[in-house]
Amino acid sequence: MSETASIGIIGGTGLYQMDGFTDVREVAVETPFGPPSDRLMLGELEGRTVAFLPRHGRGHRILPHELNFQANVFAMKTLGVEFLLSVSAVGSLKEEYAPLDVLVPDQLIDRTQQRRSSFFGRGLVAHVAFAHPFCPVLSKLMALGCEEAGARHHVGGTYVCIEGPQFSTYAESQLYRSWGADVVGMTNLQEAKLAREAEICYATLAMVTDYDCWHPGHDAVTVDTVMRILAQNVATARAVLRAVVRRLPLPRACECEHALRHALLTPAELVPESLKRELGPLVGRYLR
Repeated sequence: MSETASIGIIGGTGLYQMDGFTDVREVAVETPFGPPSDRLMLGELEGRTVAFLPRHGRGHRILPHELNFQANVFAMKTLGVEFLLSVSAVGSLKEEYAPLDVLVPDQLIDRTQQRRSSFFGRGLVAHVAFAHPFCPVLSKLMALGCEEAGARHHVGGTYVCIEGPQFSTYAESQLYRSWGADVVGMTNLQEAKLAREAEICYATLAMVTDYDCWHPGHDAVTVDTVMRILAQNVATARAVLRAVVRRLPLPRACECEHALRHALLTPAELVPESLKRELGPLVGRYLR
């Protein structure tokens, strides 16, 4: 089996392994940012080599704000991933997005406070464009995968990423609703930013588990409630992901592939050689 994979999957709460994943072996990937959430699993899915990582570690051991997002995305880049599919549990901020529904978001709002969202700094400055945080091509494939899997789904919408690990207050939930946001979660903002810096196409499958606390009768979101819904959502997520993987890889004609082309501001001669080596998988083709 290949040592590399052009397709990566980051599994969220409840999705710690993939059905139909064969010839699986674990790979320990070292990164300049420390260890990923867990050993990555390389295997065959729908005839494609895929790299899979459980976001919170097997057994769900890592809180959202404790996640090493840099290491997770860098590890995917190191393995050659160009298409990164993410699954995450979210709360709904709108009546029409019911538990067990699926949303393919196209926008993000950052409400986190203490997370690292960039590979750059320490002598190398970069500012990537991020107006459209999710890859439109990969998101379209996610929507097609939802249709093929028969999932009740919604295309487009805004994901509010909160710090956690606590759920929102009632006032916060109403605030996000007043902004016109659609779902609230705790993980996708950093992944999307880092995937863009790594020139990886990134899309999210947001699995609705509850109505957050704004909804009458849902003013006390509990882990038990979320887990009951997740058990059903996981089967849907696996079916959608398999449908998407069947359509990959494909030629890349989106802005993701060349996100760093005009983003690096520091002249190459001023960048420390050690940093060039460290970030080689990201900037090697731009900084000689």
